[in-house]
Amino acid sequence: MKKSKPENTSQSCLSGETKLHRRVFLKGLAASVLLFPAESHAGNLMSSPVETNRLRPPGAVPEEIFAGKCIRCGRCVEVCPYKSIMPLDVRNGIYAGTPLVFAEKIPCYLCMKCVQVCPTGTLQKISQEETRMGLAIVNKHMCITWRGEALCRTCYNVCPFKETAIRLDELRPVVDEKYCTGCGLCTHGCPITNEAGLKAINIEPIYASANVKW
Repeated sequence: MKKSKPENTSQSCLSGETKLHRRVFLKGLAASVLLFPAESHAGNLMSSPVETNRLRPPGAVPEEIFAGKCIRCGRCVEVCPYKSIMPLDVRNGIYAGTPLVFAEKIPCYLCMKCVQVCPTGTLQKISQEETRMGLAIVNKHMCITWRGEALCRTCYNVCPFKETAIRLDELRPVVDEKYCTGCGLCTHGCPITNEAGLKAINIEPIYASANVKW
């Protein structure tokens, strides 16, 4: 009777884990098409998706090398408890499958779980305080407090680093670029939205790359 070869349990476990992440990744791609059908850059398949309120997760490497370094494993998408991270769909060309945070829809809550599971260092292991997804910019022409129409403290109240990243100057919100993480909680909470879908406070991805246009 021919003896069967012993199963390589390490390879079996690795294969199972890879299949699991692949299933999660594919589900995420499908969800991104259903939830954000207009969020694509189909006009230019080589164009970076990073722009106002469209941000990479914490610890992201520069945008020029992000697409080449990210292996689209979907682990950051899977581990995020808030569903803040979405994989871009196939309409985004070379950036399809890479993770993005849509700040005004579901901001980053800085749980930092994504940076712990990234296997390639595309999301580098940093702390909450070191996170620089972007910079919050107050549109003083839209902000009802700056316009003197009402007293709103929403962006200040929801900021995880109030009095450092954002403070009130004569009751008006002022952002300090030294401490703002660009998490998008202020943008998500802002009650003012214009016809273009922008808020009175938005996140500009100024740290993503000097060559990315927004």
